[in-house]
Amino acid sequence: MINALRTLTILLLTTLLTTTRAFLPRLSLTPHYRTMKKHATSSRSSLADLTTIVADTGDINAIKKYQPTDATTNPSLIYKAMLLPEYSDLVSSAIIHTKSLKSSTPVSDCLDYLSVKIGTQISTIVPGYVSTEVDARLSFDTDATVEKARKLIKLYEEEGVDKSRILVKIASTWEGIKAAEILQKEGITCNLTLLFSMSQAVACADAKVTLISPFVGRIMDWYKKSQGVSSFSPSEDPGVMSVTDIYNYYKKFEIDTIVMGASFRNVGEILELAGCDRLTISPSLLEELENTPTPVTRKLDSKLSESRYSGEKIEVDEKKFRYMMNEDAMATEKLAEGIRGFIKDIEKCEEVIRKGL
Repeated sequence: MINALRTLTILLLTTLLTTTRAFLPRLSLTPHYRTMKKHATSSRSSLADLTTIVADTGDINAIKKYQPTDATTNPSLIYKAMLLPEYSDLVSSAIIHTKSLKSSTPVSDCLDYLSVKIGTQISTIVPGYVSTEVDARLSFDTDATVEKARKLIKLYEEEGVDKSRILVKIASTWEGIKAAEILQKEGITCNLTLLFSMSQAVACADAKVTLISPFVGRIMDWYKKSQGVSSFSPSEDPGVMSVTDIYNYYKKFEIDTIVMGASFRNVGEILELAGCDRLTISPSLLEELENTPTPVTRKLDSKLSESRYSGEKIEVDEKKFRYMMNEDAMATEKLAEGIRGFIKDIEKCEEVIRKGL
């Protein structure tokens, strides 16, 4: 009898222990895990709640990975994309297509066609804008810039991409801004790039361009070299301060042009501009943001812009624009340097095409 009771007791205890082990995780561990999962967020996703994220790349795989709203390309990024294995067929087909045209300017036509084909692929992934750049060698020719932009839009429409999806990128020279003004009136939306100063930003606003791309990192580069320092804290970064001023100026005076910070050198610059309309970010910095589990705090706020920008509205005509640019050594030097850099990369792209042709 005693042995039978002992056996029954052991059996009951074993059953109870097994049931408890199975039930406890559902009571405590699972809700706790769900809570942790709910609160675990990356800086990238947190930033996306405050700012529209744009991928600064022509790499289709990177765009698919990060699923940005928009994407931007330029000659440097197109050249890098041309060297990727996944683009080899696209480059070959662009060359074959150009040969069939019997064009008098086959290299230039092939590059335009290839840029549009890459942009078309990107447009199937992102829901918003795709930026495609006009030949930087046209930066001081208003008429030629307008003609090239119209050609790019026509090529996109032949690919079935509506012009409302495309931002034509144009350097923020006086001639480029005037070209954008003409294009905007035709319903062709523009992204004014290589922007380093308030004078450029004001002229772009007067031209009613859709979007501007002030270059944060390149501004910082110039001041690091000029002042002989190795770095700046994010809040004192000259590039960050420049974009902040432009953002607050635009919001204070109710300017509709979108401000999209660009050319970032580090995550600190990006986080210091959280709240900006858009930020175009390279895949390497997107990856760093993705791997950082820290919520992002809003730094730019349109509701506070009136108090944060104390200056008056600025009037800019061509004479005033050129004078203000002349007085701003950084903006003048970086604009010229940027145009030269894009031209160099266009020539690299063309050399690849020329070999194929």
